[in-house]
Amino acid sequence: MPPSSRATDLRPTLLSLALAAALQAGSAWAVEPFTLKDIRVEGLQRTDAGTVFASLPFRIGDLYNDEKGSAALRALFATGLFKDVRIEIDDGVVIVIVEERPVIAAIDFAGLKEFDKDTLVKSLKDFGIGEGLPFDKALADRAEQELKRQYLTRSLYGAEVVTTVTPLERNRVNVTFTITEGTAAKISEIRIVGNKAFSEGTLKGLFDLNDGGWLNWYTKADRYSRSKLNADLETLRAYYLNRGYLEFNVDSTQVAISPDKQDITVTINITEGQPYTVTAVRLEGDYLGKEEDFKTLVKIKPGEPYRAEQVTETTKAFADRFGTFGYAFARIDARPDIDRATGRVALTLFADPARRVYVRRIGVAGNTRTRDEVVRREFRQFESSWYDGSKIKLSRDRVDRLGYFSEVSVDTTEVPGTPDQVDLTVSIKEKPTGNLLLGAGFSSADKLSLTASIKQENVFGSGNYLGLELNTSKSSRTLVLSTVDPYFTIDGISRAIDLYYRTTKPINSQGEQYQLVTPGAAIRFGVPFSEFDTVFFGIGAERTEIKGGNAMPNNLYLYRAQFGDVSHTFPVTVGWTRDQRDSALVPNDGSYKRVNVDWGFAGDTRYVRTNLQYQHYWPFARQFTFAINGELGYGRGLGGRPYPVFKNFYGGGLGTVRAFDQGSLGPADVTGAYIGGNRRLNLNSELYVPVPGAGNDRTLRIFGYVDAGNVWGEQERLTLDSLRASAGIGLSWISPVGPLKLSYGTPIRKEPNDRIQRLQFQIGTAF
Repeated sequence: MPPSSRATDLRPTLLSLALAAALQAGSAWAVEPFTLKDIRVEGLQRTDAGTVFASLPFRIGDLYNDEKGSAALRALFATGLFKDVRIEIDDGVVIVIVEERPVIAAIDFAGLKEFDKDTLVKSLKDFGIGEGLPFDKALADRAEQELKRQYLTRSLYGAEVVTTVTPLERNRVNVTFTITEGTAAKISEIRIVGNKAFSEGTLKGLFDLNDGGWLNWYTKADRYSRSKLNADLETLRAYYLNRGYLEFNVDSTQVAISPDKQDITVTINITEGQPYTVTAVRLEGDYLGKEEDFKTLVKIKPGEPYRAEQVTETTKAFADRFGTFGYAFARIDARPDIDRATGRVALTLFADPARRVYVRRIGVAGNTRTRDEVVRREFRQFESSWYDGSKIKLSRDRVDRLGYFSEVSVDTTEVPGTPDQVDLTVSIKEKPTGNLLLGAGFSSADKLSLTASIKQENVFGSGNYLGLELNTSKSSRTLVLSTVDPYFTIDGISRAIDLYYRTTKPINSQGEQYQLVTPGAAIRFGVPFSEFDTVFFGIGAERTEIKGGNAMPNNLYLYRAQFGDVSHTFPVTVGWTRDQRDSALVPNDGSYKRVNVDWGFAGDTRYVRTNLQYQHYWPFARQFTFAINGELGYGRGLGGRPYPVFKNFYGGGLGTVRAFDQGSLGPADVTGAYIGGNRRLNLNSELYVPVPGAGNDRTLRIFGYVDAGNVWGEQERLTLDSLRASAGIGLSWISPVGPLKLSYGTPIRKEPNDRIQRLQFQIGTAF
């Protein structure tokens, strides 16, 4: 058979199928009932005969009649394996004659650019179109429409899809989808009609969609999407409702596309209504005798404009509080009493706690690799306990913070026939947690660096971390093997083991050939004392060797002359962290606190080294974030021994005081080498704003900064006059290869001998 662009002859129409089935059944109908002597099947090529026999409602020795013959035809057609089925009777023998549907040998795409082929193959399999499956013309038509729908979500309205079915030997077919993608339609204009209180520019600035941003090549914010438009309309509604416009309404939206399907015009018609002021807030219903407790949760303030956000926060807080008492299905209604003549509204919060329930069972769904116990051990809500909404939310957040899943949700379902029980289902969507990296990088401090690493954060689905990392740069080389067991004990105590080999050459102005070589090992344990607080302690052993010629920095030369080339150290580490940030990658709210103390209690060196750090983030004006960071480091020798110079702090550059050369702050010896010091202070502040044209994308932001700090040696006084300071602007981008930060600044407080580096960049840390 020659290839056909539509393959209309591979399946009969519904009408012809019905007529054919009736005619085929005619040979099996109108027969006198008889006892079956045998059953034969003819026409099979790939399908196992057992599949046919299993679908037949009769066996040898049974009484055969017309009703069983009709049931057999229906059952065989229902398998979807056969294009034609007939039953013939021959002297007490039933002969089942089948014509199998062709099997799909391969699926291919021509002209595909916008989507990944594997993604489309996987989605088409959900429609029954896949390699090794029976071919069905109706399903192929549905798959074709699904492909077109996928292109509509990318604003490719001119996309055309043509299905070609090519017959092969042994009753197989190749299915090819030929796609003409065309170019994406872009929003040429967004109009808002009916606004009076706020300008059109102000309202359009709330949208993620836009009609001409200069960064649309990156954000694609000018590509129309119905879901994005609905989200923007909800943002617009929230903007009005949070400013007192209780009766605001989006009357209609019109989306018009040009005849060439390249330009889209969006028109939004709104009715603002009038602003309302809250005069009173009343509580009615059953509050379990804890009205005063619930009143403390009310965010709505009489005398201020009505704010839907405050109403939502209050009702949610009420529902959450009822949840802590075991009332999973509490209903809270906010009933406004509007006085249009005066522009006032009184709110009544009516509560119905319904019934108290306890959790019967907790299930985990969606995990194909991660073991159930990895998710379950993060739960603070237990089975056969009273339902507690706060514990369920905390449990969900803890599972999400594991970092193994792209989506985490907890669904509550009632147990049929048992009104006081519910089941919880933790639905997760796994994401890749392994990382194989081979590459090269360039930084302003270290110039060319090579990186190779293999990391698995969820090795074998156990929740454990295993990593091997190799880094090289101008000033340092590192080889690290690490493993972390977050649940070394059943109580949640973690254990981390590090084996490392580091070579470090302090940054200096002459580039002498010397280095510090430090092999070592360490083991640490982390004990959670609350949901946000963790205490760490551990011990390590390391050997530091000073290698090099006579031209090394003077402090290293003197240290080696007094204590020798090799020093053995056995440091004990004690630390505490409290992480209350809303995100570790793109923080917008919350704080982070850290205390770390290293104590060299044995070996050739005796010292204590302390680091204190505090960060805080404040969101304001919806798109802006202000952040501060403070860090203090201090070290000193113990037992009459000097502080080891290879444990010195360094300052300058990204992460400390920007616009100064990396590691160039603090004391310098007579050779010009920057030798660092035993004390360091960093003070940083940043204001993040969205990139113009990028909408509300928090992964790409501009920031302005002011930094201050310095490094001091043991013989220097720590004074405010000795602080260095700088200010500048920068770009923060969560790039595909990691967080990237680029800054350009100028010193606002410096000394004549300071080394300045105005343009700096890094991939990694927040400050």
